[in-house]
Amino acid sequence: MSSVAGGGVVGAAAPASGGAPLHVLAVDDSSVDRAVISGILRSSRFRVTAVDSGKRALELLGSENNVGMIITDYWMPEMTGYELLKKVKESSKLKQIPVVIMSSENVPTRISRCLEEGAEDFLVKPVRPSDVSRVFNRVLH
Repeated sequence: MSSVAGGGVVGAAAPASGGAPLHVLAVDDSSVDRAVISGILRSSRFRVTAVDSGKRALELLGSENNVGMIITDYWMPEMTGYELLKKVKESSKLKQIPVVIMSSENVPTRISRCLEEGAEDFLVKPVRPSDVSRVFNRVLH
């Protein structure tokens, strides 16, 4: 529903410089939520790869070197979005990739912990196109 951290300009998100669309990795164990966030990202002209777990995300990140941003659910089986965030930020190869966490629960301590660990932002579900535009415009400009 709304972003907890940061500000920025609301508007259509532009592709990364050079004309190629930014490749966003969307991670959510819910097929419905994956479809919703993927649809929002694609409508904003991003290239999207959607996976159903943090483990699958790390596998993809190991083989793909063109992911420009990760947007992940917080609560997932096997590996939470927070654990995925920590692994990304601990990796010399991946730590520069911005990570945005999403959750249906607005828990201030969880939000603070994610932001302190290096998340660019924390979005409370349901995520709206305006949330995505604002976050991506702020992070990418």
